[in-house]
Amino acid sequence: MDSRFLPATAFIDPEGRNRDEVERLVQQVVDLILGQLSGAAERPPMPETVDLPGTIAIPETAATEAALLEAIRDMVDGSMNPANPGYIGHMDPMAATMAILGDLVAAAVNNNMLSLEMSPSFSRLETLLLRAIAGLFGLGEQAGGVLTSGGSLANLQALAVARNVAFDSVEPGITGLAQRPVIFASEVAHTSLQKAAMLLGLGTTAVIPVRATADSRMDPEDLRARIDQARGAGQHPFCVVATAGTTTTGNIDPLAEIGAIAREHGLWFHVDAAYGGALVFSERHRWRLAGIEHADSITFNPQKWLYVAKTCAMVLFRDAGVLERAFRIPAPYMRATDGFINLGEIGVQGTRHADVVKLWLTLQHIGQQGYARLIDEGYRLAERVVEGVRQRSFLRLAGEIDTNIVCFRGEPDWLPADRWDDWNAALQAHLLREGHIFLSLPVYRGGRWLRAVLLNPYTSDRVIDAMFEQIDRFAGREHGLEQ
Repeated sequence: MDSRFLPATAFIDPEGRNRDEVERLVQQVVDLILGQLSGAAERPPMPETVDLPGTIAIPETAATEAALLEAIRDMVDGSMNPANPGYIGHMDPMAATMAILGDLVAAAVNNNMLSLEMSPSFSRLETLLLRAIAGLFGLGEQAGGVLTSGGSLANLQALAVARNVAFDSVEPGITGLAQRPVIFASEVAHTSLQKAAMLLGLGTTAVIPVRATADSRMDPEDLRARIDQARGAGQHPFCVVATAGTTTTGNIDPLAEIGAIAREHGLWFHVDAAYGGALVFSERHRWRLAGIEHADSITFNPQKWLYVAKTCAMVLFRDAGVLERAFRIPAPYMRATDGFINLGEIGVQGTRHADVVKLWLTLQHIGQQGYARLIDEGYRLAERVVEGVRQRSFLRLAGEIDTNIVCFRGEPDWLPADRWDDWNAALQAHLLREGHIFLSLPVYRGGRWLRAVLLNPYTSDRVIDAMFEQIDRFAGREHGLEQ
């Protein structure tokens, strides 16, 4: 092949002829990344500006390595910076070291999780590891699952299996059903459930909202009433979704009660534990997931509280055989393997990145005790934030906390209520600008709230104290202006 138009480092020569050149390039990129990450505390949690040209062109000839390195630096500078200890606004943690290196390994060998033939070790590893994680949730020896690119796909697959089991719809579909299939979920459940219902042909209104309590947990008695109402209206309930770690407030539904109601009515019980599922690693806090062991399926995202680089999520099933019978589409172009089902046949995705590499390496590197300490420290910091909010009469908590997420807002009595949203937005901007502390600003209960997610292992008491110092400074200044 004529390689005159390719840079010498375009590929790694399998006979090692360009190893020195590639090694030099790799070292420059690694040095750049290490410099950025080890200095992350000096950069703000969110970029002040993002400078991109109005148009992007693909060059006719190869860019120089110097230009590529500069582009990498610019991209990093323009990215959110979750490694900054003041980044406490979203469920997006800094990535663990082995998660970063695991992605490098997976990209280097570039296996395809479609089939065992295309990923001989990784496919087996994924099957065994997810079985072990299902065991932590108490799902039993027949459990299994697959990794997905995010919790939305995990929820989609769980609901697809639940629908197919309830209506035997793998081949005939659901167009001929006499009654409309419906799902029940808390009114504050994740919007991926509506997306899943839409994609499954049920329509977004097939997800019937169940009232949440003042502490953002599903009300079991309202669930019972909604089920009865749906049946009375000629609908066909088939699934109940409980949430373990709601997006805005981090609260956990009463899983045991909801599971019992699902069993009483013969409904599939799915738990969206994308965030809160990590609590199985904490001896002190796993009781909060009591009842999850009765789930028929579980969504869990290690890319959140387990610090695995995106993307890394999974859907687990109590009975892996049900997953196979109610979802598998055999692919004739994939070689049959005795005793092993190709993961591409039982997952929503065919071709997949080998996310299991970074997941397995990170779990090995940190271990259950390490995760328990990280989780427990997150709760300690969350309680510190709660106490700080309670000490200030102009701040109000959204409710009791169940995880390391604290949702609160300012309701200053020196302003009319219709100006509180603007006040909270201005406070968010002040914290970022003056304190390099980032809180998110979700809309909740019809208003703007501030949300702190205490994930970063380098967030300290000093950061929390600095946050409240800035809140007091902002409140004092704004109050003085109003007077």
